[in-house]
Amino acid sequence: MDPVDSAAVTVAAGGRTGTRLLPPGDFGVVLATLRARQGWSVREFSRRANVSEGQICNLESGVRNPTPAVAAACDAAFGTGGALVELAEAGRRGARTESLVDAGPVVAGYERVLRELKDIGRSTGPRFVTASMKSVTRTLTDAAPLAVGEQRADIWLLASKFAEYAGWMAQEAGNPAEALRWTNLAVRWGAQGGDETVAAYALVRKAFIAQHRGDTHAAIGCADQAAGHPAANPVIRAHAARRAAQGHAHRGDAIACREALERFASHVAEALGDRTPHWGPRTENGNPRLIEASCMLSLRRFELAADLFDAERRRRPAVPADSNSQARFAVRHATALAGVGRLDDACQIVEATLPVIKRVDSATVRAELGRFVEQARTRRASPGQLALIDASAALAIG
Repeated sequence: MDPVDSAAVTVAAGGRTGTRLLPPGDFGVVLATLRARQGWSVREFSRRANVSEGQICNLESGVRNPTPAVAAACDAAFGTGGALVELAEAGRRGARTESLVDAGPVVAGYERVLRELKDIGRSTGPRFVTASMKSVTRTLTDAAPLAVGEQRADIWLLASKFAEYAGWMAQEAGNPAEALRWTNLAVRWGAQGGDETVAAYALVRKAFIAQHRGDTHAAIGCADQAAGHPAANPVIRAHAARRAAQGHAHRGDAIACREALERFASHVAEALGDRTPHWGPRTENGNPRLIEASCMLSLRRFELAADLFDAERRRRPAVPADSNSQARFAVRHATALAGVGRLDDACQIVEATLPVIKRVDSATVRAELGRFVEQARTRRASPGQLALIDASAALAIG
């Protein structure tokens, strides 16, 4: 039995317990949430429930209410013990006759879906969320023309948020072209929702993509454009300064890197309490010490980088909830330690982190692992360390 089937059996094990089994929302939102949790695409769910893909999209967008037979088929596919049938019946009793979409439940429900998908993406990587991200954006872009006024704008803005995260997941999957495509869609849909700030943040994303391509000139250029964009708010300027700092560090320009780090700290302080639209990771969750340590690593100031990583690990020994960030900074720490000859300590960190790296399957984390391998191979290693370095090299290649 695969994990999806196992999860469905677990839900159904309690028998017919009613709608309390289900996440909050109307039938369409609940359907999308359950599908996202299982990691099913619309096509996969269509196959399991024997319901057409078009029907599923109409249900999830709120354009159609389910018939009793369709509700029963969905209930059987998820193993919700009659809960979906009850929810569909409750929806029919209070059904509206208008053909327009009421955006309130759609937006609130899919915002919850997006939060859940981000939680899954942070802990397991892109492969379990990509299909759901694509199908939800299709649902939202189909629903938006059926709404009016501010409600239509709200749906377009939510579609933009899904597209922005789909771009990040594409980058994590090692597909920069697809990442750029989704980022451009996020800009277009954000504009239709009345938000121009996503255009500024898109430049930050493009800076990150350029950095991982090894094009530091383009990375710094995009970061500077983001910082100077008319719609940039303090959060976006902070992200831009961080990307600029890392770009300058890769080029070996310590002075420009330090200036960018100072701008980052200033914008983070300015962003506290900022209520303008939010894109990208929350700046208050960014650890300035780890970011500085990462820049020192790129500048090949291994001793300073190792000291900063060591100090932060002593100060915050608990691992963060974000497995991707945990793995990325752990590998950078190990690279710094290898750079100062502490290969035993470095290998201990990598050995403990390899299971996380395998689970999240992130192209950006694998790139960091490749940097560790490159540095570790400059040191004299024991047979056990050599085996770990070789295993890391194989995983870095993907």
